[in-house]
Amino acid sequence: MPDAHQLETVLSALANPTRRGVLEALRAGPKSVGELAQPHDMALPSFLQHVRTLEKSGLVVTEKQGRTRVVRSRREPLLLLEEWLDAERIAWERRLNQLDDFLTRGHTS
Repeated sequence: MPDAHQLETVLSALANPTRRGVLEALRAGPKSVGELAQPHDMALPSFLQHVRTLEKSGLVVTEKQGRTRVVRSRREPLLLLEEWLDAERIAWERRLNQLDDFLTRGHTS
């Protein structure tokens, strides 16, 4: 089972549409902070807070390349989320199968 605090941090980061937009933009590969900020109607310091939140969650890493800060997405936190979702899906499928079995037996008796 994934670490609860890390999972909460990832889910919290993904809860914001701006941050999800950043991750969507990074699907094509690393981008500069300026490139990522361009489609969002906000001041750069506000946008940088979103990048920092993504960085704290582990969803992105940033590195300085000359005068530019480049942002790259990381897969590991999404794998953590996938692991948790899979466990939840399996638990719910089991519950629903048990309910189905109960209802089926109830109608045939």
